[in-house]
Amino acid sequence: MQNIHKKYNQILYLITKNPGKLKAAKSVFDKYQIPIQSVDKDYPEIQADSSLEIAKFTAIQVAQEINFPVIREDHSLFINALGIPGPYINYVEKKIPTAKLLEILNTLGDYTGYFEVATVYAEPNGQTFENVFKVPMTFGKELKSVNVKSWNGLIRLNDESRAITEYPEEERLGIWNQGYETVAKYLISKS
Repeated sequence: MQNIHKKYNQILYLITKNPGKLKAAKSVFDKYQIPIQSVDKDYPEIQADSSLEIAKFTAIQVAQEINFPVIREDHSLFINALGIPGPYINYVEKKIPTAKLLEILNTLGDYTGYFEVATVYAEPNGQTFENVFKVPMTFGKELKSVNVKSWNGLIRLNDESRAITEYPEEERLGIWNQGYETVAKYLISKS
C-alpha cells in the first residue's frame, strides 16, 4: 500500500513579533512540513470582547494587504470573579498590582479563570478558518516567583501547583499550540 502524504506548499505568514508564539507555531507547522515565517510589521489591534474578533480582524486585514495566507493567534485571560472580558485584562493588569489582585480575589473567594486562545487562518479573498479553545487556570494565593513581570507568578495552568513562571516554555508548548495544530490539519486536509 502506498503512503500518500499531502503537503501544503505555500508559505504561511504568522502575524507576530513574539518569539514565543513563533516557536509554538514552528513546533507544529514544521512537523507538517508547512513553511512558515513571521510578518515583521506592527498592526494595530482592535478592541473587542473576544480574542476571536481581534485575531480575525487582523488576519483578514493582513492577508489582503500582503496577498498571502496568514495566521493570527490572540489569547486573553478571563477572571471569573471579575467578569471583565479577557481582552481588557491587559489594561486591568497594568492598573492593579499583584497584592491588590490577591486582596480582591480573597474577598470574592473565586480564584478561577481561563485563557481564551483564538487562532485564525485567513486567505487574501477574506475566507477564514477559525479555532478557539480555553485553557483552565487558577490564581495561587501567594506569589511563586521573584522579579516576575505582572501576575504571572500567581497563574497556575490546569491542575498545576507551579506558577507558569516556574517551568520551561517547552513544557507548555503542547498547551498553547493546539490552535496551530488544528489549522495545520485543516490546511493538509484541503491541499
